Amino acid sequence: MRSRSNSGVRLDGYGRLVQQTILRHQDAVTGLLPASADHRDAWVRDNVYSILAVWGLGLAYRKNADRDEDKAKAYELEQSVVKLMRGLLQCMMRQVDKVEAFKYSQSTRDCLHAKYNTHTCATVVGDHEWGHLQMDATSLYLLMLAQMTASGLHIIHSLDEVNFIQNLVFYIEAAYKTADFGIWERGDKTNQGITELNASSVGMAKAALEALDELDLFGAKGGPQSVIRVLSDEVQHCQSILHSMLPRASMSKEVDASVLSVISYPAFAVEDSELVEITKQEIITKLQGRYGCCRFLRDGYRTPKEDPNRLYYEPAELKLFENIECEWPLFWAYLIIDGIFSGNMEQVQEYREALEGVLIKGKNGVSLMPELYSVPLDKVDEEYRNPHTVDRIPMGKLPLMWGQSLYILGCLMAEGFLAPGEIDPLNRRFATVPKPDVVVQVCILAETEGIKAVLKKEDIDVETVADVYPIRVQPARILSHIYARLGRNKQMCLTGRPYRHMGVLGTSKLYNIRKNIFTFTPQFIDQQQFYLALDNKMIVEMLRTDLSYLCSRWRMTGQPTITFLISHTMLDETGSSMHPTVLATLRKLQDGYFGGARIQTGKLSEFLTTSCRTHLSFMDPGPEADTYDEVAQYLDHLLQRTVPQSNLPPTAQRGGLSRFRAAVHTTRDLMSLASKAKDLHVQNVGMYVPSKIFQASQQSVKLLSSPHQHDVDGKSHALHAEMNLPRDEDGNVDCKALVDQLRICPTLQEQADILYMLHILKGPEWHTGLDSEPGPTVKELLTELYVRVGNTRQWALIRYISGILKKKVEALDEACTALVSHQKHLTVGLPPEPREKTISAPIPYEELVRLIDEASEKNLSVSILTQEIMVYLAMYIRTQPALFAEMFRIRIGLIIQVMATELAHSLRCSAGEATENLMNLSPSDMKSLLYHILSGKEFGVERSVRSVDSSLTTSISICEVGAVGATKPERAGIVKLKSEIKQQLDKRRQSLTGSKPLSLQSGDADLKSSLVTCVCWLHAWGLSCSWLQKGAVLQGVLQGAGAAGWALLGAGGGSSALGTWLGEHKLLGSRRLRSCGIFNFAAVSVVLVLSAQSAGHSELLGKGSFSSMLEDQGSKDSRQGQWQRRRRLDGALNRVPVGFYQKVWKVLQKCHGLSVEGFVLPSSTTKEMTPGEIKFAVHVESVLNRVPQPEYRQLLVEAILVLTMLVDMEVHTIGGIIAVEKILQMANDLFYEEQKALGADDHMLERDPTTGICSLLYDSAPSGRFGTMTYLSKSVAMYVYDFLPTDGCSMQ
Repeated sequence: MRSRSNSGVRLDGYGRLVQQTILRHQDAVTGLLPASADHRDAWVRDNVYSILAVWGLGLAYRKNADRDEDKAKAYELEQSVVKLMRGLLQCMMRQVDKVEAFKYSQSTRDCLHAKYNTHTCATVVGDHEWGHLQMDATSLYLLMLAQMTASGLHIIHSLDEVNFIQNLVFYIEAAYKTADFGIWERGDKTNQGITELNASSVGMAKAALEALDELDLFGAKGGPQSVIRVLSDEVQHCQSILHSMLPRASMSKEVDASVLSVISYPAFAVEDSELVEITKQEIITKLQGRYGCCRFLRDGYRTPKEDPNRLYYEPAELKLFENIECEWPLFWAYLIIDGIFSGNMEQVQEYREALEGVLIKGKNGVSLMPELYSVPLDKVDEEYRNPHTVDRIPMGKLPLMWGQSLYILGCLMAEGFLAPGEIDPLNRRFATVPKPDVVVQVCILAETEGIKAVLKKEDIDVETVADVYPIRVQPARILSHIYARLGRNKQMCLTGRPYRHMGVLGTSKLYNIRKNIFTFTPQFIDQQQFYLALDNKMIVEMLRTDLSYLCSRWRMTGQPTITFLISHTMLDETGSSMHPTVLATLRKLQDGYFGGARIQTGKLSEFLTTSCRTHLSFMDPGPEADTYDEVAQYLDHLLQRTVPQSNLPPTAQRGGLSRFRAAVHTTRDLMSLASKAKDLHVQNVGMYVPSKIFQASQQSVKLLSSPHQHDVDGKSHALHAEMNLPRDEDGNVDCKALVDQLRICPTLQEQADILYMLHILKGPEWHTGLDSEPGPTVKELLTELYVRVGNTRQWALIRYISGILKKKVEALDEACTALVSHQKHLTVGLPPEPREKTISAPIPYEELVRLIDEASEKNLSVSILTQEIMVYLAMYIRTQPALFAEMFRIRIGLIIQVMATELAHSLRCSAGEATENLMNLSPSDMKSLLYHILSGKEFGVERSVRSVDSSLTTSISICEVGAVGATKPERAGIVKLKSEIKQQLDKRRQSLTGSKPLSLQSGDADLKSSLVTCVCWLHAWGLSCSWLQKGAVLQGVLQGAGAAGWALLGAGGGSSALGTWLGEHKLLGSRRLRSCGIFNFAAVSVVLVLSAQSAGHSELLGKGSFSSMLEDQGSKDSRQGQWQRRRRLDGALNRVPVGFYQKVWKVLQKCHGLSVEGFVLPSSTTKEMTPGEIKFAVHVESVLNRVPQPEYRQLLVEAILVLTMLVDMEVHTIGGIIAVEKILQMANDLFYEEQKALGADDHMLERDPTTGICSLLYDSAPSGRFGTMTYLSKSVAMYVYDFLPTDGCSMQ
């Protein structure tokens, strides 16, 4: 018999430790572990963590076996692990009905229980008697099931169990949008049963999903049917939400030590190593003490100040727990294991030594980890005064089995018995290792031979859908339907995966389904769902976003493959050539780079070997299947869509009464209908045009700049009284007469109006009897009209009909969820409350649409725009989260108001016209306008006219304005002009010697032409010419150019006169430039070059008075209204300076509260919330949002910001309740008096009638002699004068 080695002896020692502290408590029947001697129930999370030491010890015995008994011991330990994991599985499978319900509801009433009876696997408390919803517990079970299966354990025994685990995947894949009670079972830290989104739950779910993907639960003995499938897009949702939350843990916890389990072992869920380090340091800095780490700040559990007779805390009570939170040694065990995985042996040594000092010796010298260390009751005051100085006492469970297990596991690894890879066989520890570059494969396919021929003319060679057979091409919704069959089990009444929108990661794989290869087009191309896909620019924009997303998020084996289908809607209006935007995109794709992504274009057949391919084995025929291709039938069934018969008559030719109807297109036309009817002597107007339609659906959006805007719809009530609908003999509305009007309607708009009226009066399912009995229903006619209007791209009408049909906005609920999951609150409807509704948690689609309709007050325009903008906001928060920095509440109604206001300012039009123009924007322009508002960038508006539906339609588009204040086409013109002038100057320089001043001879015609064109540019950008006479150099230029030009200027002729003269000399290039209201600094720089440049005096550039005069004039003209606009945007977007809320928290500690518009933000708020909590930021924001005017709100923010500057002074208090609006009014009075003394007239100092603030103050820069901060600082000093220190503080 061999002698026992030293390592064997030490391993036996750990074996005894595991036996005495863990295994002796394991139930012989169920395999479950009770929490402790006092708590006999089995918690899911505690059981999984507690068994890790047993699993690790079994692996260590197998690896370090000295003799056969060691192998037997390893097997025994492994079977103890299997027994426990199967015991937990039995507990959960008994609640299979809850798993099925929760997939759809994500409700606390439908969730799996958090704890079970140790002896029977039965539930121990009711659904509502405990905080059962703990996504991290279920996720931890699945994660360790995957790791243990990969290590060789056989835990799952049947396909029924496989199906159940697959449904648990569906259970946790919504973790990124599910507010739960979290790892501490408390939810919000007030412990009042309020659920919240927890980083620990989202991270653990992400890890479990990644670990289970493509894992065979039967191990090496399994087949295709026992493989678990996870949709990559759900993993990435968790990833992006987790990344946006950290280092915060939840809304109410700015830091939580439980996040250690997410950034390190066992989850390794974070891929950004820098974020991992930041989060770890945040935990150590804020939570670590002498005995371990606190769970989170102001945690009252087991503290001497906690009332043991009640579970919940009063909000103001939380302040009592500050600095006396209990410290848990458990977290040092996490940090030991983290050090081993990261290779930081100093960290391992530090925490092992620290942990040895706080462990308690039990019987036979066994080391036990206590649950926590608490401050003794008689030492509380001392600990308040000097934190971390008082000796604490151990309390709670001894040992805390979960902590004991992690301690033993850490020791086994630190002493070399286990390698990191053995307890992490799925290699999750490499999450932060940089990933290789991704090349996205793009296959361009033509829908028909005709489109293929059109592309061939452009030298783009593609295949058609038919050409790539036997590879089958299907839309993304089909893949969603296919995945709905995954995990079905009739015996357990499991229905499979809920039907959900398919993300781009899912559609970028090739799928093997019953020996056929399928590829799926991206979701954004699917036109069946919503109108965004009708806009080609939008399709290109979404393609760019998806390609960029694929590059950053692709983690699978093989390259992603996007199948980009070119359909007839991507042709131009003639139908004979490609839409220019799509054509330009196809050319860029062929270049190899697009949207920051590396691209390779080619044929599908060429990509078969390099693409990521997945075999959907759950679609394989079962034993009862027949020989015919069920899949083909299933797909045919899904794709079947009744091709709508053409029931609507074509729009009629004009003539007779139709002349009158043809004039009725717009909101404004309908409002002025009565007068038009009189002019044309039309009787019974109501028979032909419905009067009540737009009154209900198309009110104008109120502009922010005109608080007393007249109600443009005011006349409509009188109009409605005048206009009677066609009536039958009984006096009811004659709907048949309305149907008859459909036959002679000259425009699609009128057909929509009549159908809307029928929709309201009779409902969507009413049979119209058009052309036959019973005839098509109203809904069928509206659907057909929607397709027709879609072909004409009349966006206002498309949105209008889409609103009537209540078309499902593509993934609206997912867009809402994405925003809320990024810790943003949403409001819908126009302010103020109660009309403005707040959304703070994900809600189902139907409820979301109902809420939007209610908040929009039946205004179809606002309702459909709200949904559309929510989708765009979700796109931006995924791709450019920096746009939402320091914004916690996104007010969509106010954003719509800002959009209408910006358009009204740009186009100088009324609220009604601005609303109409806003509704007429294409989706891509709407998204672009939203981007410019979010980013604060300037934009240009271009108006054009096109012929649609036998009438002229105004089209508005949004153009990007560069740093020089010009749109792209205009910038190109400036660049060209600059280069021409540079060439002329270079020629001139070659002929000049010495330092002779630049002068123009009669022969320098080209240069004269360029110079005068340059002056023309100045005029075109709206710059006054009166100052030009003072530029001596330019005077010479103009004289050289011709006496006529100087005479025009000298005589005071305006820009129009100069334009006329330049036009006569054919020197003014574009009339369009003259109507543009943006000043261009590039044009000024060209003049500067000309005026100051000479062969030997280039150093004069930019230094002369002429230069400064240009700058003064330019800044004066271009910046008017700039600061008011900036404040309006920031106020509407709730944007505040970085660190603002933390500073407000400090201010509240030095006063009794802040009053805004009569609503007080009390200082007691700081007793409940800590400065870094999102919950506190949202609370402050809700107070500020009581101010309806965004620019006024922003000035209040500036006033509070000045108040925060006092916090750093040695001032104990700055008063009682501080009225912030009073400080602002005082600053306004100071501004008014000073400006009045300087000679400003009443027009300049006009006050806002609502707030009394000078409009000029709204438009003042924050800094400078007359800046808002100057006056606010004075008024703050005056307001809190009595509380300021007397020494060294004097007012100027």
